[in-house]
Amino acid sequence: MRKHSNVEAFRITGARQGLSEDVRGRQRRYVISMAVRTVAVVLTAVLWNVERPVAIATLVLGIGLPYIAVVIANAGRENAPSLPSTFVKPTRRMLPSAPAESVAERPAPEPSEPRGERG
Repeated sequence: MRKHSNVEAFRITGARQGLSEDVRGRQRRYVISMAVRTVAVVLTAVLWNVERPVAIATLVLGIGLPYIAVVIANAGRENAPSLPSTFVKPTRRMLPSAPAESVAERPAPEPSEPRGERG
């Protein structure tokens, strides 16, 4: 049997979290937002004759929260993290250019004979 120590594990790859973890997180956020909506609707009913401005605010929250919760739950997966910053980008070295005189003084290449034609 392995003993699991309390050593912190570091994520060394740029991989995304698993699909099941992503779905579980979305479901958890949706259930929490629907619980908040339920509390808002109950508070609207309780506070309607006692504190009307607070009841109206909870009514607006109870009406608007389902739409916001669905948009957040269906908002796609997170972006893939960028590569670790420990990589050093290579610097681009400029090659020294040849002086203009040496390029002009080079002899022109001689034309070669076409292949297949020999005299």
